[in-house]
Amino acid sequence: MLKRIIISTLLSVGVAAAAETVDVKYHRLVPLDAFECSDVQEGSDVKRICYDKAERYMLIRLKSTYYHYCEIDAATVQSLRSAGSKRDFFQKRIRGSGSDGPFDCRTKPIPKKYRG
Repeated sequence: MLKRIIISTLLSVGVAAAAETVDVKYHRLVPLDAFECSDVQEGSDVKRICYDKAERYMLIRLKSTYYHYCEIDAATVQSLRSAGSKRDFFQKRIRGSGSDGPFDCRTKPIPKKYRG
């Protein structure tokens, strides 16, 4: 209820609330307004998973650093979110065994709306 009152107050005085943005390593600042984010309570270095389903674009926070992954399907992201060990799943299925991995944004195109 308090959140609704604060938002109403901000809108009534003409102040727009800014969307959260994160600094993605090797990329730029990315606004999270189109992402569905979930904090990870598991005791590993995976701390947060954010996914823009329409763009097939995932951001993941490892310790305090965000990284991005391109052309990643919703089923893979859902499997990551429900994995017993998110770090192990990330290492094996997303980061991959090679230096580029199956969803690496160095070899897959970054969605236009997130390019610098």
